[in-house]
Amino acid sequence: MRQDAIPTQVAADDGEEDAVDEVQVLEFKLGQETYCVDIEYVSEIVDKGRLTGVPNAPDYVEGVMDLRGRTTSIINPKSLFSIDDDGESKRIVIFDPNRFEDEAATGWLVDEVYQVVRVSMNDVEDPPLEKDDSIEGVIKRDGELVVWISPVHAIE
Repeated sequence: MRQDAIPTQVAADDGEEDAVDEVQVLEFKLGQETYCVDIEYVSEIVDKGRLTGVPNAPDYVEGVMDLRGRTTSIINPKSLFSIDDDGESKRIVIFDPNRFEDEAATGWLVDEVYQVVRVSMNDVEDPPLEKDDSIEGVIKRDGELVVWISPVHAIE
């Protein structure tokens, strides 16, 4: 079996199933680093368009946009996670509002969207800061580290 091929289930000889949990994540760039979110939260990816500023909004809110008739708040995760980088954010990852308790339409402004990849939960290490619920874990892939972020807990 190829090393990059991850089975979804491996059957044991005695008939019991030893499930290898895996998840699909969307990888994206923020500054110089790669981050990811569970693809289950993502509804679509759009190009950055014109954003309307919102007075007195938190620093991490870049503005709002009309996305198919629904006002969608656009968040800058670089501000949210204190990532120092002035690179140009070109894409917006729109999250499924049904996955959030308040059903708010939100999106994250990211520099670049890379790909959707399958990740074995065996390859996910615990987050370095146990008290931070916004970090699901760290994935070692191709000699690099990818930080897995929970969009639900990131803005609480």
